[in-house]
Amino acid sequence: MIYEEKIRQEIIDDPDNADFKAMGYKPLFSANPKARIVLIGQAPGIRAQESGRLWQDQSGERLMKFLAVDEATFFNPSLFAHLPMDFYFPGKGPNGDKKPRKGFAKKWHPLLLKEMKEIRLFILIGKGAQDFYLGSTVQKNLTETVRHYRDYLPKFFPIVHPSPRNQIWMHKNPWFAKEVLPALQTRVAEILSL
Repeated sequence: MIYEEKIRQEIIDDPDNADFKAMGYKPLFSANPKARIVLIGQAPGIRAQESGRLWQDQSGERLMKFLAVDEATFFNPSLFAHLPMDFYFPGKGPNGDKKPRKGFAKKWHPLLLKEMKEIRLFILIGKGAQDFYLGSTVQKNLTETVRHYRDYLPKFFPIVHPSPRNQIWMHKNPWFAKEVLPALQTRVAEILSL
């Protein structure tokens, strides 16, 4: 935990994050060395940034259902780490929130992950996380990457973002709920029972 707090302070003091520091925003992540599963999402939304807690919205509620875990388990830092692709709310864009800043995850994720020796699974939530962690092995689009989730096991499990905006995607791709979510829930349950 001392290492996590050291990195947190370095992130706060990084000149690239000066605007967030001036607004009083703290970097939002959880990187306990005992964590077994790491959730790699996009970036905090404004509600999360203002509350100081990730996944404080409908997406978070839905993600817990995807994983078949309760809130206490989901926020237990000894079980789940939370490493968004950017630890700050990137601002509003013309079609929703802006994308995470380029280079942020590349700079900070390795420093945190090197202390997390118990990680058994990276759950990659959305295209940005999948592109970053899967690199050239991603499929032609997010749908195909998620459909081929078995190709990335046992280390990675790509899923669609649980945002309510993805209701249309879920409707068009019923195999996700029928095939992918049960496999995800089984894998998560296995790891949490260790």
